[in-house]
Amino acid sequence: MKAIDFFCGAGGLTRGLLDSGIDVILGIDADDRCRNTYEANNAPAKFKHCDIRKLTVADLSKEIKGIPSNQLMFAACAPCQPFSKQRTVAKDKRQRTLLGSFSKFIDTFKPEYIFIENVPGITKVSGNSTYKRFISVLDRCGYFYDASDIDAKCYGVPQTRRRHILIARRSSPLRMPEATHGPDRLPYETVKNVISHFPPINAGDTHPDVPNHRASALSEVNFQRIKYSRKNGGDRRDWPDDLILDCHKGNYQGHTDVYGRMWWNRPAPALTCKCASLSNGRYGHPEQDRAISLREAAALQTFPDDYVFYGKSKTDICNQIGNAVPVKLAEIISQAFFK
Repeated sequence: MKAIDFFCGAGGLTRGLLDSGIDVILGIDADDRCRNTYEANNAPAKFKHCDIRKLTVADLSKEIKGIPSNQLMFAACAPCQPFSKQRTVAKDKRQRTLLGSFSKFIDTFKPEYIFIENVPGITKVSGNSTYKRFISVLDRCGYFYDASDIDAKCYGVPQTRRRHILIARRSSPLRMPEATHGPDRLPYETVKNVISHFPPINAGDTHPDVPNHRASALSEVNFQRIKYSRKNGGDRRDWPDDLILDCHKGNYQGHTDVYGRMWWNRPAPALTCKCASLSNGRYGHPEQDRAISLREAAALQTFPDDYVFYGKSKTDICNQIGNAVPVKLAEIISQAFFK
């Protein structure tokens, strides 16, 4: 089986497909900052820098020349920001069409296998939505498919991460693999299981021997906040009054995750592109006085420890990690294509 990974980013989906035994030959993405990370970790798969809306049938024909359609997979994780909450900016409106651009290649080449991943909100848009039009393409082309909203922690990922998965095949029906972790199954993977082996570092430091083990610097006031947050799950409720933010004073009863620490023996919260920032979620290390490092974030996305991320800045790398499909999730879901 040969696969093309559309919207490949840093290669989380690609790595999962490769680990399941699928030969990924090409990743396509509009962000060229992902190229070095993708190609360094997924050889011999190549990276093609291209906006899918500008990718032509002729362009793709050259990449898959000689591969029979019954041995071909198209996989896609289109940018999910337009569907994760109500957004109206022009960029988000343009991104809503990306799944439609992907479907034109399904309509033309009719690959045997399809794998898509996105946020659950993509299915909840009213009217003749992008997702509904995508399903109509599958129906017209004679695909069998199964789709479900799942939580990545139920598939061995140490992270609570709700996603919508669709898998499809032309020749015969298929079913989404059953969850592997949870009640009456294996215990959920925990933060401790995947990051406790990394050596300690301080806020603002980079470990000399562990790739990407780099933690964001903290201002003095934020350093005091994390110090006062109790180990293993502490948050702003542990702070003295002089450290509380103005917006949290009084009888504020809102979220307590920002500036909070993760718990050792639970899955992490959903990682975002700001998962190495203490002020953007419960991304504090359970024990050390800092936010989780880039390496630890990658581990929580189930990238192997030798998967090295490249970028000009910490922000570039954090975007690559936060946007990725968890590797383990992709690997387990891909097993459906072999049954």
